[in-house]
Amino acid sequence: MKIVTKNITLQNEQFTLTNQRALFWKKEKALVLSDLHIGKAAHFRKNGIALTSHLMKNDLERLSILIEYFQPEKFIVVGDLLHAGDNSDVDEFCEWRNQYPDLQFYLIEGNHDRLSKKLEAKLCLNYKSKSFENGDFLFIHDFENKQEKFQVTGHIHPGFVIHSSVKKIKLPCFVVTDNQLLLPAFSEFTGLDTKNLPKKGRFYVFTDAEIYEI
Repeated sequence: MKIVTKNITLQNEQFTLTNQRALFWKKEKALVLSDLHIGKAAHFRKNGIALTSHLMKNDLERLSILIEYFQPEKFIVVGDLLHAGDNSDVDEFCEWRNQYPDLQFYLIEGNHDRLSKKLEAKLCLNYKSKSFENGDFLFIHDFENKQEKFQVTGHIHPGFVIHSSVKKIKLPCFVVTDNQLLLPAFSEFTGLDTKNLPKKGRFYVFTDAEIYEI
């Protein structure tokens, strides 16, 4: 796996975008990502749709490599950590999480994060809330028009369409506007929304080899 990075400045602070669907916040030493949808593959298998268990393993392997690369002190998930409550994939995620006992784990709850007290304890969260404020930034799963602070959000699974002479290619991306940073879905087992995106945004589209600003 190749990690490609691009530094951007938001509210006078440095953020490092990566082509691995996550970013690093330098000041807070925080790895930030959204929409892991842990348990989605297991949920499909439970409902009779045969999917390989390697889908989530691949996501967790990428996450481990990012942690080794950036050496973060915080791990911030901006919503939809889970997909459908507790299942075997969640057990596997918790085993993975236990490898990093010193990593502070923040969950900003998304629409899929329906956590019982038992499940919350199992996940070993250090912080859980509908939103998280830090300095000039508000971390919240879905954008809220009434908020005054700069919002770091997920939920949309943003994608960008590139038109070639042969076909249309959809690629995941980050989107930056004057008051929002929209994160790509970290899980590769998600669709891409190319329509319901912020207006007048800068798109940071990425592949396995490059990050392009559009």
